[in-house]
This record gives sequence, structure tokens and C-alpha cells, in this order.
Amino acid sequence: MDPDYEPMVIASGKGCFLKDTRGREYFDGNSSIWVNLHGHRHPRIDRAIRAQLRKIAHSSFLGLTNEPAPLLARRLVEFCLPEGADPAEFPSRVFFSDDGSTAIEAAIKIVVQYFSMSGQGGRHKFVSLSRGYHGDTVGAMSVGHSDGFHGHFKKLSFGSQEAMSPHCYRCPYNTAPPQKGADARRSRKCGFECVQEFQKAVDACGDSFAGAVVEPIVQGAAGMAMHPPGYLAAISEATRKAGGKLILDEVMTGFHRTGPRMAFHAEDCRPDVLCLAKGLTGGYLPLAATIVGDELVQGFMGGPEKTFYHGHSYSGNQLGCAAALENLAILSGPGFAGRLQKKIRLLEKESGEFWQCPHVGDVRQSGMVLAVEIVEDPATKKPFDPALRTGWKISEGAKRHGLLTRPVGDVLLLMPPLSATGPQLRRAVDMLCRAIASHFGQ
Repeated sequence: MDPDYEPMVIASGKGCFLKDTRGREYFDGNSSIWVNLHGHRHPRIDRAIRAQLRKIAHSSFLGLTNEPAPLLARRLVEFCLPEGADPAEFPSRVFFSDDGSTAIEAAIKIVVQYFSMSGQGGRHKFVSLSRGYHGDTVGAMSVGHSDGFHGHFKKLSFGSQEAMSPHCYRCPYNTAPPQKGADARRSRKCGFECVQEFQKAVDACGDSFAGAVVEPIVQGAAGMAMHPPGYLAAISEATRKAGGKLILDEVMTGFHRTGPRMAFHAEDCRPDVLCLAKGLTGGYLPLAATIVGDELVQGFMGGPEKTFYHGHSYSGNQLGCAAALENLAILSGPGFAGRLQKKIRLLEKESGEFWQCPHVGDVRQSGMVLAVEIVEDPATKKPFDPALRTGWKISEGAKRHGLLTRPVGDVLLLMPPLSATGPQLRRAVDMLCRAIASHFGQ
């Protein structure tokens, strides 16, 4: 930590913009760390929270229930179900918690306890992807492979089997040379070895294989590594054939962030557990959900010896559930998906500007997630020395142009609220381009 670094103090927000205590305004280019969907102070979500406040803010969910939580659970299940899919084949029971880490924690424990109670107690090992990040609680750390976040705490974790990340730009099996102007997923030349490597990781677990924990389509904190088409469907099938359970971490990717309602809708994939948080309340309040399939749920039916002894003081919090219900209503409104697709296409068109910037190695996009990887030498993909903190310095420089964002290493991000207008998206791209050019003296 730099003792001389002075953090910006945010005083207010409206729509896609934030204002600091000095009166300066900034475009919220990373949706306040990937949570805000509809802009700040959205009138409908504001009203929903105020209406709930007139009733009650919170009461215990342990042995009790309330009005908005069961309604939210039902609507969440409907929202997450792929169009035309058989509801019986998808998760349908909801466990509420506080954030992404706790949603993952609950998912892991549910799967392990299920196998334990069904006479398969040896199944306790999970496969997860290289550089994966699923949260900072001990269980979530254990299925992550990010030394930068968790290196000091390895002795606390139970460990998991690591499989290579299907990150085409950095894949050792991709023989295609770097092509300026082309997303590496589209120009790749390989034999889909990443799927084979996943299968090897599953096989290495042997009879102890319990399941896989994966961020579908986009690995957020891994540098916005974006998976090639077909990968998710292939590992879903591999997990199922090995008798394991597929846990999808949609904490960042869910709620139209990558385009469809849920990222896994883009492929033929049947998860056993879905983990949701971040955008669940539209970015207003901490709330998470672990949605579990019927086969797992049936394993917990019976006497007290089958109870899932895991809970949170704020499970099913009424204010959070009220915000989430209104968020889902906005996302499901007439024309929302169509308007969003137009914005995604516009962002893709505008992102071509980044290829004119110095030291850009890869530009990749999934829905409203745009990543620009900065490298020392684009011809060889040689990265900058991490000690230079190039990505951080560019993002700090972006503040001078009116843009707030936060990099992952030397991967620069634009992940604006879904409510951003066309002119705002163009402006955000221009601000980040200018920040890159300024950093390299152009």
C-alpha cells in the first residue's frame, strides 16, 4: 500500500456518473466494481426500497420467512431458466446469503454434504480454472488459483485441482500469430486442448471428484479471460459424465452483463448450482443467491441429521430482496434485451479504436464487458514488468479525462452500467484511448 496515495471520496451519483467531494464528475466505467446495472439513483429501485422501508428493513430468516424473499426466489428461478428449457433439468431452490464469496461457500458445502449423506463421502475434490477467483472466504479461496490474492493463505485452504484457463490470447496451444484488429478467440488455431486439459484435471481427482467451479464465458479477476465458444458445453458434459456437480459462478457474468440473461445461456450447459450476487440488486445492496438443482435438494430431505447447518444473519434481507425484485422487473421489461444488443454492437464497433493505441495486444468483448490488454511488444505478446504497474497508471491517468475504471493487472476494463447511452459509450472509449495515449507520450 502506498502511504502517500489519497483515495478519491465519492459524494454522490446520478445515472452513469459519480461526483467526488471536490465537485468533479466521472463516468462510472466499471459499474462500481461490476455491480451497478441501471445507473445510480434509479427511480424505480429507489421507490421499491422506500416502499419496503415503510414495512420493515430486516427480520431473521432462520426458522422464519418474509414477504419479498420467497417471491424473489421464484422470479430468480424463472429468470435464470434458459428459454424453452425443461424446468426440471435446472436449479430451482434458492439459498440466500450476503455476497459472491458466501454464495460460493454455500455451494461447495452443499455439494460436499450431499455426497457425504448419499454414501459417497470420498467425493470432496473440486476442479477449477487457472488464475480463477471465486471470493476471499476460505472455501472460495480454496477453489481459486490466484497467488496475487491468496498466496499468503494457501496453508488455510483445502486445495483444488487446477485446470488450464481457456484464455486464447495467452494459450500455449494457440499457434495463430497475433493479429492486429482481431480478438484472439476468433483467430485461434488449436485442437481445443483446453477441454482435454480440463478432462485431465477431472481424471486426476479420481474417485474423489466432487465437481467443478467455473465462471462461465468470462473469468473476471483472471484478467477478463474470455472462453472460446463450445468450451462451457464441453466441460459441462465432462463434469456430468464423471459423476460430479457443475457449480457456475455467475456473480460477475449474470444479469445480462455478457449479453444473455445468464452467461451460461449462450451454450448447451446444465449447471447443478448457480451462484449469483453483484448485480442481483442492481448494485444497491449486498445480496447473494445459491440456486440448487432438485437432485441435490432431495439429498437433504429427511430428519434433522440432514439439515444444512449454514446460515447468515442477513439471509433474505427484505430491503435487498425488494431492490432485487425491481431489478428483475427492469431487466425483464419490454424491449430491454433488444436495446441492450444495440449497445453491445455499438461498443464492439467503437472498440476498434483501441487497436490504434500504442502497446495494445488484445481487445476482447463479451456483451458489455470490454477488456484491452496492454503489452510491451504486441508482436510477441511480451507483457510489461508487473513492477511497472502500467495498467494501474493508465487507469489513474484516465481520471484526468473523466473516467473511473480499475484494471486487472495490465488489462484495462470498460464495464459500464447497462443503462449507458450510445454517446456515453463512445465517450468512455475515447477517454480510455486518450489515457493510453497520454501514458505512452502520444
